[in-house]
Amino acid sequence: MGRDYFQHKRVLVTGGAGFLGSHLCDRLIAAGHEVLCVDNLYTGTRRNISHLLGHPAFEFMRHDITFPLYVEVDEIYNLACPASPVHYQHDPIQTTKTSVHGAINMLGLAKRLRVPILQASTSEVYGDPTVHPQDEDYWGHVNPIGPRSCYDEGKRCAETLFFDYRRQLGLAIKVARIFNTYGPRMHPNDGRVVSNFIVHALQGQPITLYGDGSQTRSFCYVDDTIDGLIRLMETPDEVTGPVNIGNPKEMSVRELAEQILAKTRSRSQLELHELPADDPQQRQPDIARARELLGWEPRVPLDEGLDKTIAYFRELLAEEGIVPAARIVSPDEAA
Repeated sequence: MGRDYFQHKRVLVTGGAGFLGSHLCDRLIAAGHEVLCVDNLYTGTRRNISHLLGHPAFEFMRHDITFPLYVEVDEIYNLACPASPVHYQHDPIQTTKTSVHGAINMLGLAKRLRVPILQASTSEVYGDPTVHPQDEDYWGHVNPIGPRSCYDEGKRCAETLFFDYRRQLGLAIKVARIFNTYGPRMHPNDGRVVSNFIVHALQGQPITLYGDGSQTRSFCYVDDTIDGLIRLMETPDEVTGPVNIGNPKEMSVRELAEQILAKTRSRSQLELHELPADDPQQRQPDIARARELLGWEPRVPLDEGLDKTIAYFRELLAEEGIVPAARIVSPDEAA
């Protein structure tokens, strides 16, 4: 049987002060659950959860999941890991340890408590795909020794561990393969295209395109991604995944840049740079499994999601003094 999402639970969210994790904490608390948010604040920030710190149903614990954690909870969402190339390549050994040792520790906790656990995996397990779009039966095309391998192979190994715990111990697992997600609370310097393009456009700085910008991505607004994760956790125990969670609407990186420039009315110029090593040329999820098993598909149009994200970064840049407010392009400023 599936779990009753409306039953009061104590839920552990690792990486809960991060971009996705903080939105997940919001949704769980809004649904009436208690949340234990665990984060070492390597890429997560207190700002993302500041509005929750006084809430009686919210608890924050600063902890690195590469070390064991002894708590009592009813469900576990394992979201802890740097997710942008800038951050995960800064300390690749720690990135791999977070994916692998962290998974072992969280699976051990789930085993002891006999509670379901969801792994936030990634579309990067598909590498630079030779199959398009990517469905969950595709094994991927990944370089095991490249600069992105700490993240790609770390997440692949974590999936292996999850399914071995399922096969060997009967643990209730869920594996979500998350494709490009964007929205408020993204880190302004995380190197991902949506945040990079918006921040540079608002500051009037050049926008970097790698190659000629023809490589494709599929962008899913954060609210939709969180809805997919929760729906996956709600499914009966026999539904393990992996399940792709992403937007099947594909577009080029250049198209995204041009749309952001138009929305911000920025004078920023596009600059072409050499492609990074192992950068995927195509990324588009096949979400037939999510539609069938979860009744899920993205609902927030890119146009609407970008408006909300641009508004967030405009406010953030002014508040944090990253750039003087007078230099931030306003919505009414002419191109």
